[in-house]
Amino acid sequence: MNQWIVFLRGVNVGGNNKLPMKDLCDAMQAAAFDDVQTYIQSGNIVFKSLHTSADAVGDAITGLIEKTFGFAPRSHVLSAEQLSKALDANPFARKGQNDPKTVHFFFLAEAPGHKADLDALYDLKARSERTELIDDVFYLYAPDGIGRSKLVDKIEKWIPVPMTARNMRSVYKVAAMAGLEINAPD
Repeated sequence: MNQWIVFLRGVNVGGNNKLPMKDLCDAMQAAAFDDVQTYIQSGNIVFKSLHTSADAVGDAITGLIEKTFGFAPRSHVLSAEQLSKALDANPFARKGQNDPKTVHFFFLAEAPGHKADLDALYDLKARSERTELIDDVFYLYAPDGIGRSKLVDKIEKWIPVPMTARNMRSVYKVAAMAGLEINAPD
């Protein structure tokens, strides 16, 4: 069995795409996924399956949700190793930038390469915000919050690949559920 982490995009947001996590767990278990665990209602799932590729997992999860719940959210699929790598690469996991509510991981469907206009994003940053794109994860340190961030509002325009975001607290919790050793900042 292979362990997988899935971050669903756009579920249980503003009363749209309602997806009760207990019902999702039950549907996944019935479809031969094992050890299914979820964290909060935003579509964070850790499980084991016989699937050997992220694409196969994403197709299976999206298809299951569409068949069972009537909509098809984007599934961002990571292996435990990929999630561990994203945590280790976090440039903001250090003293002074370690409040889990202020650091955000934007998991990209692929490394954006030349598609990303980081200069345009840089121009939108608030004075307190810091960013870094490492492979297929865009990291944002936003100590004043992301609710009114001009950068967050335009990120998909300047990094035009499918993505979903989680704050550091959620990423740490999901990593712990996956049994990963977490080197949380002091």
